[in-house]
Amino acid sequence: MNEPSSLPGDPSELHLRIVYDDELWDTPQADTLERWNVSILHRRPPHDAAPDASAGEDCAAAECPSCTTDATVGSMTFYRVHLDRGRNAYWAMEEESEELYETAQALLDPETGSFTTEASERLDYVGSALLVMDRVTLDPAWRGYGLAAVLGSEVIHRLMAGCRAIACSPGVSDLSSQELRDRTEWDRVNAKIARGWESLGFRLYRDNVYLLSPASQDLEEQRSDLRGRLAELGASWRAQTS
Repeated sequence: MNEPSSLPGDPSELHLRIVYDDELWDTPQADTLERWNVSILHRRPPHDAAPDASAGEDCAAAECPSCTTDATVGSMTFYRVHLDRGRNAYWAMEEESEELYETAQALLDPETGSFTTEASERLDYVGSALLVMDRVTLDPAWRGYGLAAVLGSEVIHRLMAGCRAIACSPGVSDLSSQELRDRTEWDRVNAKIARGWESLGFRLYRDNVYLLSPASQDLEEQRSDLRGRLAELGASWRAQTS
């Protein structure tokens, strides 16, 4: 893991904005799939970025709450897939995106849109929906500190109510890095990403689809540990940059 002092800001100031845009489409597709967009934000005073002539003369403290701004440093996309309403969830996911279709192929029966018998045997009966962590992206300066797992865990806890399973397909989502053109480096980074999600309790199910039960005790325990790690990372950053 990288040194905390290399971070562009205090990680304790990261927070999430979780949004569902209901476009009021009365269609089976809309009833089946809910897309949740998550902004990863870093709270910081604009004085830290550059002198601000517009700031009031009384605004001398770096902690001035009236001048605090949020900088977007990443994003996440989740889908809540309702298997008991709307249309057949298998084909709803196929229509939405190739990535969701691959998840549907691993977990759902194309005839019924329900979990396959094999998948059901691995899951507790704690709900009926499927939560898919579709995409997690952090700005390059914030990578390498285990923050994706910390933040992803928080979103999962907000959205997993009523879900029987949580799925993800770990891998590189930012294809712009020149460093990842080497196959060995590509495999190394993908393996590191997978280990991050395995730390939450995700386990490889089939192909590249990982599965987690919302009833997993590991999930709750890891959430507490990850929050502690975030607090420690913030404390280390402040100590090293003060």
